[in-house]
Amino acid sequence: MPTIGIFPASGGLGNSTYTHLLNKVSPSNTVLISRHPDKTPQIYKDQGVQLRQASYEASPAELEAAFKDIDVLFLISYPSHVHEYRTSLQIPALDAAHRAGVKHIFYSSLAFALPDKDATLAEVMGAHLDSEAHLRKLAAQDPGFSWTVIREGLYHESFPIYTAFLDLNDPTTTEIRIPHDGSGPGISWAKRDELGEASANLIAQYAQDPAAFSWKNRLVALTGPREWSLADTVQLLSTVAGRELQIREVTVDEYATQPQVTAKFGGSPLAQTWATAWDAIRAGETSHVSSSLEQLLGRRPEEFDVTIKNLYQAGKK
Repeated sequence: MPTIGIFPASGGLGNSTYTHLLNKVSPSNTVLISRHPDKTPQIYKDQGVQLRQASYEASPAELEAAFKDIDVLFLISYPSHVHEYRTSLQIPALDAAHRAGVKHIFYSSLAFALPDKDATLAEVMGAHLDSEAHLRKLAAQDPGFSWTVIREGLYHESFPIYTAFLDLNDPTTTEIRIPHDGSGPGISWAKRDELGEASANLIAQYAQDPAAFSWKNRLVALTGPREWSLADTVQLLSTVAGRELQIREVTVDEYATQPQVTAKFGGSPLAQTWATAWDAIRAGETSHVSSSLEQLLGRRPEEFDVTIKNLYQAGKK
């Protein structure tokens, strides 16, 4: 069994992936790499997983050391939407993994530019496309190296970032001010834990039989089972919250100067670059529906409305 690494093994997608993966592969052959390995849940330490310390901000030499003796690496993208900055961290990490001898990289991309386009209107997708291109370049230079890009669907749980950080539990909010009118094309939302489970299944498939793995040097798009326009999304949120919510289309500047938006982004300039996501949604970049998530799960993915209702009820407790 090859040695499998997850980097960074923290955050929602990382935690979900290794939780599912450790039911399928040997923990002793699994390396969890994170900024704070001491925060790894004790249950996984007890199972014998290997823990290493590293972050994207580490030096190339430190990253190479963290990836040493790993055969298969799940590299989860850096949490920033800023194109150039994110690329400047991810490309060195990919190179460090290749120098360390990693034979196959699974890369967590994002479900814009669907199903397999190489251009985008969204700032948040730019670094993903750069990283995907770099993986193709590494494979072209080294026949012993391969990759799988997973364009992970936009999370059910991430709806606030597309609705001006709507708080369903705040009864004073009835208007969602975004630079979009709510009409289609929309978003094929996917549940984060199911994306983690499907990613784990892909990794396990490769680890069990690399020669037969059908997603080598290919891109797989994981989406929910249907497309929701932003108007559909807000109608659902209205039903769940028990009050009428409506979209009010505003300019990018008006969106970016809202207090709750500037608080999340740390200022309006970053909010303005994030707003390119609505240009991409409007162009249909997030509307594609793929059956790959259902095939990897072996069941129909959870519907968006089910997740949102459960999240709201949990938040009320």
